[in-house]
Amino acid sequence: MMEKLDRLVDEVGALQSKLVLLIGPPHSGKNALLHTLARSKGVTPLNVGAELGRRLAAIPQRQRHLQTTTILRELADQHAPGDLLLLDNIELLFDRSLQLDPLDLLKRHAHAKRVVAVWPGELQGDARTGRLTYADMGHPEHQDYSLAGVVPFEIQ
Repeated sequence: MMEKLDRLVDEVGALQSKLVLLIGPPHSGKNALLHTLARSKGVTPLNVGAELGRRLAAIPQRQRHLQTTTILRELADQHAPGDLLLLDNIELLFDRSLQLDPLDLLKRHAHAKRVVAVWPGELQGDARTGRLTYADMGHPEHQDYSLAGVVPFEIQ
């Protein structure tokens, strides 16, 4: 599986949107695979929840949504000075108070460099015509996306 992901990450550099999402059920090894990829590429994954959360904690609640995109860009540049950004624990991006479109935000980062992120939700359907979801229908943070601009990497 690691060889397949490594090859995919190298190939995705030729695409306009260079976003690879690691998708699988809880405890399927997504995080471990991301960290193995990080070691093989000599980069450090960005723990979005911890790093972004730490920076946002210093900002008043009402202003956080105005600063989040800029702070995430700064963190991404610090963690990925090259052309590969690895993102782990991105659940904070779905927090309604931040007023973000998490997948769009990831796609914007993926225009400038290759981005591999652990998707905390599910892939409904198949990797060609399916839908990305986060949280159950009716949950305040529920999101539903098409796969346009995304390269899904399913882990069973």
